[in-house]
Amino acid sequence: MAWDTGICRRVIAWALTLPFLWYCHPTATLLLLGTPFSVLGLLVRGWAAGSIDKDQELATSGPYAYLRNPLYLGTLLIGIGVTVAGGAGEWILLFLAYFIVVYGMTMSLEHSRLTELFGQVYREYASSVPSLIPRVVPYRPSRDSVGCSFRFRRYYRNKEWEAALGVLAMFSFLAMKAIFGWLGP
Repeated sequence: MAWDTGICRRVIAWALTLPFLWYCHPTATLLLLGTPFSVLGLLVRGWAAGSIDKDQELATSGPYAYLRNPLYLGTLLIGIGVTVAGGAGEWILLFLAYFIVVYGMTMSLEHSRLTELFGQVYREYASSVPSLIPRVVPYRPSRDSVGCSFRFRRYYRNKEWEAALGVLAMFSFLAMKAIFGWLGP
């Protein structure tokens, strides 16, 4: 049985989320500082999710023309936003360590899987497009390539709305904790 990195990422994230919510100390200022990061992360993830048909064709247009892993960049931005809003500095470092280890492994496994699926076309793309830090100029494949434009149908099918609901729930909880000061030390 193959290791499902998506399930592993979610289990570890929830294992870290509950203690974070207990120990965090959000304030109105921190919520205002963290929100733009998370909103930008949701926008990047949403654009990426609406521009990809996973395992059907190699996505090289839209956000994928700038970086190979826009979904993961979006996750990084969301995580930074939530941890900043939570006001527990050590949790920012813990989140970054989690991201580097778990998503580093995920990106490596994904690179291997996409190389198997798409061969030389993927190798050419991967050699030209960075993994996590966007290019300034979009990638243009040397061969004819079918690009995916954004479609809300893909966004929905890829269940990206779950990320938006999760971020809304996290910020709602943090706001309630900032207002009422309940839960945690």
